[in-house]
Amino acid sequence: MKRIAYSLIASAVVLALTACDGDDGAQGIQGEQGVQGETGQAGSNGTNGKDGANGTNGSNGTDGQNGADGQNGADGQNGVDGTDGINGGSGLVRIATVPTGSEVTGLFLTEQGDLFFNAQHPSDENTAVDALNNRPFNTGTVGVLTGVNFNELPRNLVNAPLHETEFEAQTVVTAIGQYQILGQSGDTYADLGEDGLAGGLGVIYGMTSGQEIIKNDMPDFNGFIFESENTGYLFTNWEDYPGGMSRLKMSKSETGRWSVEQAMMIDFDAVKGTAANCFGSVSPWGTPLTSEEWIVNSTVDTTTSPDWNAPVVSTRLQQFRDFLAPESPNPYRYGYIAEVKSPLSDTPVVEKHYTIGRYEHENAVVMPDRRTVYSSQDDTGGVLFKFVADNAEDLSSGTLYGAKLTQDKGLSDPAVTGFDVEWVEIATGTNAAILEWISEYDGIAPDSYVDGQTNYISMEDVQAWVDGKATYPTAEEGGSPVTAGKPMDDRVAFLEARQAARLKGATAEWRKLEGLAINHDRVLEAVSGQDVIKGEVVEKAYLYIGIADIDNTMIDGEGDIQLSSRVKDCGGVYRAHIDENYSLTRIEPVVMGSTYRSSLTSDVRCDASQLAQPDNVIVMRDGRILIGEDHSASWKYNNTLWMYDPKSK
Repeated sequence: MKRIAYSLIASAVVLALTACDGDDGAQGIQGEQGVQGETGQAGSNGTNGKDGANGTNGSNGTDGQNGADGQNGADGQNGVDGTDGINGGSGLVRIATVPTGSEVTGLFLTEQGDLFFNAQHPSDENTAVDALNNRPFNTGTVGVLTGVNFNELPRNLVNAPLHETEFEAQTVVTAIGQYQILGQSGDTYADLGEDGLAGGLGVIYGMTSGQEIIKNDMPDFNGFIFESENTGYLFTNWEDYPGGMSRLKMSKSETGRWSVEQAMMIDFDAVKGTAANCFGSVSPWGTPLTSEEWIVNSTVDTTTSPDWNAPVVSTRLQQFRDFLAPESPNPYRYGYIAEVKSPLSDTPVVEKHYTIGRYEHENAVVMPDRRTVYSSQDDTGGVLFKFVADNAEDLSSGTLYGAKLTQDKGLSDPAVTGFDVEWVEIATGTNAAILEWISEYDGIAPDSYVDGQTNYISMEDVQAWVDGKATYPTAEEGGSPVTAGKPMDDRVAFLEARQAARLKGATAEWRKLEGLAINHDRVLEAVSGQDVIKGEVVEKAYLYIGIADIDNTMIDGEGDIQLSSRVKDCGGVYRAHIDENYSLTRIEPVVMGSTYRSSLTSDVRCDASQLAQPDNVIVMRDGRILIGEDHSASWKYNNTLWMYDPKSK
């Protein structure tokens, strides 16, 4: 059947092709449906159509029910501690004011929290008497704040008031605790019998004559050394020509009141006396260090004044001559740090450390390594010195250095300007060798004086030493008659330390470089990592520096220090960074006095609500600092004892 179908189809095709012009034939009978052919191969996929348009959003479904609470997660780690709160929002708190005419001196804080301080040279016209002491503050006064532990002091103290009445002006007014008088100039403690002080507290007598030379009303440094938990010895400097140091053995009752049990004046005769004993410190091995200050008579660009042995001299220098008579004083025996050894014995021994240099010492502080010592020169054009002893706890030999400062670029305002510190080596020496040089100037009396000439080290001598000359200049070249033409040595470095340091390149531009202070344990922890401050990790170590006047050589536009005159006589406090070798590397401002207002009268140019002319500085265990003022008695308000929290910066 397939063949018949194919034949018929073929015939039909032929007829259709050959019948070109003829009429169409009649419709043929439709044939049967052919057999279905085999399935062909699948065609390739067509291209995808375009995406359809997005449908419209459906309506929101109804809220489902809240799920059940999950279990509490594990506690997170504690956050970083917040910064400590400060004193009611202000870094400065007025702890006390001292009586009219006096400055705050002798700040010393014991490990048990006893705060000692003095009222130096108050007005002798003060007559007011407080209930606790029942005696007026009209002469040099040594005392302590009772009823409070300053190592556990709250941080929310309010200021002690500025005086409004004559009673407040003539007494010690406090924000906390009560001020107890321990002694005043001339006190004999007669009730103690043989343990009293027949000569009087702060009274100095001639070495040979035994006559009273001076009744000193200028107590300065205090240092307390415990003998037992509630007993110990208070050492106090007396700052004048001649000077001295007293020692009071004391005990404290359960109520916090102190009683004096024994009184004495330290004997300085073995070192031919002492003078202008200013601030000081107690060494880490428990010996008082007293600082001889303004007995040195020189300026920023001169050596010891040729007038030292002039026939007519100042009242104070004449007092010193009377003290030593018939011997004439040798200027090179004074102007040092003196250490009181065996301080608790019946006969303490005094050793002057000539190795730390001769200049107007305000204070010396020993680092926890027991070798490194910093000392400040309190004068116009002063130097910050460092001494490194050869052996721990022995300051009799070592090397002296002077600080070279580099001021921050582009800055001059005292509140923000700091200084990088480098150390210039001056010389190495021993007490014994230096004392031999000093003794060569003994016996120079007024009859040796020649107007316009010097019997002491000259600037030409210093320059020759700095230049490395083999011999001292001759007299014709300006050399001292003591050393003229002799072989060069290092006496200049120690006996005229400022000029030696300055010409070697150290910065001699500080003005009133006052007290230096550290908290021994805070520095020890920061440097060594030992955990000695409970409840705190101390990571940075500082030495604090009081500057009474930011004036003169600090604002003259010359040299290494070129600060603005905005703060001027109002002063401020700096701090120095201490590195792992106990070396100071940078000095920066901490708190400044107010803007100095020169258009006002002199008694109110520094704002009494802010720091003014800081002198003594000490550091508390918690890092706060205590600052004693030393401004003129003519100012409207009395000098203040401040507390400042550096964390408030």
